[in-house]
Amino acid sequence: MSRINITPEQFTIIGENIHATRVLLQKGKRVVTLDDGTEAVPFKGDNGEQRHLTVPDWYKKTQPYEQGQIKHFLIAMMKGISDDANQQEEGAAYIRNEVKKQIASGADYLDINVDEVHYEVGIQKRCMRWTVETIQAISSVPPCIDSSLSEIISEGLSSYDGRAGRPLVNSVAFERLDALDMALEHDARIMVMATSATGMPQDAADRVTNVKGIMEHVTGKGVSLKDVFVDAIVFLISVDPQNGNHYFNAVRSLREIYGSDIHIGGGLSNVSFGMPKRSLINKTFIYLALEAGIDSGIVDPLNTKLDLVSNLDIESEPVKLTLDMLTGNDEFCTNYIMAFRDGKLG
Repeated sequence: MSRINITPEQFTIIGENIHATRVLLQKGKRVVTLDDGTEAVPFKGDNGEQRHLTVPDWYKKTQPYEQGQIKHFLIAMMKGISDDANQQEEGAAYIRNEVKKQIASGADYLDINVDEVHYEVGIQKRCMRWTVETIQAISSVPPCIDSSLSEIISEGLSSYDGRAGRPLVNSVAFERLDALDMALEHDARIMVMATSATGMPQDAADRVTNVKGIMEHVTGKGVSLKDVFVDAIVFLISVDPQNGNHYFNAVRSLREIYGSDIHIGGGLSNVSFGMPKRSLINKTFIYLALEAGIDSGIVDPLNTKLDLVSNLDIESEPVKLTLDMLTGNDEFCTNYIMAFRDGKLG
């Protein structure tokens, strides 16, 4: 296996954190109880002062809270569109803190997703508009407007003033081909999904077929390959031991078909959901994906450092076990999980 040498200039990082889906555990280290009994998430204010995103009463009536989950960005976004000026400022300060951290850690885009903030589309639109406006006021990098609904994508693009560069649309898929026209209207780059009109791909061949089908629409509109990012779809390794190989083989095929201009990546941390030592799995997966030909990824730049990936010790026992698992040689992840239980993963 060859040594991977990748520089920040060669890899596009789409920061994944500004999502209404993001969860902190109520009993985890990042959630505290203040002197008055209020639950809160500590963060740094604009001048480095200690601040808190408080958990509101309305959130305590939700199912996620009953399950011990604090959806902190959902809370910040809903505070941002409230009628209370103090709550608005608190939500905005929380978002600003995350923006600064993501950019300082190397994010080239900031992915914004509000799909789970509320079941009402009107409230989703308000949250998308508020979040984009809040971010663009301080961000030196453009947004990646992310939604499963075309009208939310449209709201995000319309709210962005272009000051930090061309935005990215996440995503164009067979069921959302109108998002392509929106991207062209707003001079945005696009992410295309390796999905079909009927669902998710099963293997590498499905991914390639689906991408080729969508790319016919994309290139037919005159879009340059340099403005296209492909989400080759990363599935959980715990579900199928071949999920890693399906992804790697698809990346190799797509790189061969479209050459070096197109960008290939996707939600790289998806591979490790539900597994212990996620950071080890993610770094090793990215190592293999870089070897296959990716040059971008939707990742948390605070926890996914390219220099750590490049310097991965592929001869160490933890990495060897992880490599075996990710390349289909550890059915049901048995050896990896046993090694974790025995304390052999570091």
